[in-house]
Amino acid sequence: MSRSQIYRGALSLAVLLLTSAVNRAEEWQLLPFIKADSANPCLAPRAESEFQSPIGGRVHWEEAHVFNPAAVVRNGRVWLIYRAQDKAGVSRLGLASSRDGLHFQRRSAPVLYPANDAQRKYEEVGGCEDPRVVEDEKGQYLLTYTGYDGKTARLLTATSRDLVHWEKHGPAFDGELLNEWTKSGAIVCRQMGQRFVATKVNGKYWMYFRDSKFLLAHSDDLIHWQAVVDAQGHPRSMIEARPGKFDSDLIEPGPQALLREDGILLLYNGVNAKVGGDPNLPVGNFASGQLLFDAHDPTRVIRRSDEYFLKPDRPYEITGQVGNVCFIEGLVQFKGKWFLYYGTADSKIAVAVRPQQK
Repeated sequence: MSRSQIYRGALSLAVLLLTSAVNRAEEWQLLPFIKADSANPCLAPRAESEFQSPIGGRVHWEEAHVFNPAAVVRNGRVWLIYRAQDKAGVSRLGLASSRDGLHFQRRSAPVLYPANDAQRKYEEVGGCEDPRVVEDEKGQYLLTYTGYDGKTARLLTATSRDLVHWEKHGPAFDGELLNEWTKSGAIVCRQMGQRFVATKVNGKYWMYFRDSKFLLAHSDDLIHWQAVVDAQGHPRSMIEARPGKFDSDLIEPGPQALLREDGILLLYNGVNAKVGGDPNLPVGNFASGQLLFDAHDPTRVIRRSDEYFLKPDRPYEITGQVGNVCFIEGLVQFKGKWFLYYGTADSKIAVAVRPQQK
């Protein structure tokens, strides 16, 4: 055997070992997701939807934009609870269902909206935004959503038995965090068939939340939450942005966090910074990454994806109310496949599918 043959053989072996190591490193991630181009965008604004607002006149409540949906499987269908905006910029949450996860029928009226109730002061100006939904052990649905008063985005909670009728419970936090920015609540769940059930770790429920500061909170009842704090008693950031990466500006939780044997998997949204970001991505670009936390210690990060797995590259993801945005928020397993729902350019909704694994 010649030296060149020995060299080529050694090089091939090195490439094989490196490829194998990379594949092993990615085994913990939920991959790959393929955009369903034949169906996307799977929801778009609809001018004809009218609603009599309890604190205003008749509005075309989803005329301007629809985006950022939560997702759940119920009675053989995928249900999306999605954010819809009217032309005044007020958001309400609509409900749509699908038998195949791709093509949806929607209710004519929203299911959660600003009303003359105890939460009016938190919701009236900007409305109800960016939901996530899980179940509790008794089959009740728990919704975390953002109430925006025009100045502060607060994380609020609501519960339902049927996804249509919701009881609002108000802000998830009191004290120091009541009047601070506290959006995007992703609760730690265990998958039980097609259900995602909020599950205690070390005797507590857990929730990753907020953008900019990536925080963690715990709860006894899924309604009232307390932030994990540092030695000085201030809310403690679990993870930071990374210079030069797709998540160099800020990171924000995506869908519910999944408790598995190897850890707590969280899919998240990352924003590219104006200075010191990924030079191959536009400034302000929203792309998606994955995190794995310790299954016994939700504060400890075990793994973090080096690269994004989803980025804006379709026209409706690049151009819209806010350009260059894929904002993941809804995740279900349905008919043997994973369906990931996301807002596109803050204007429409799309879906990416992870094929059934052999």
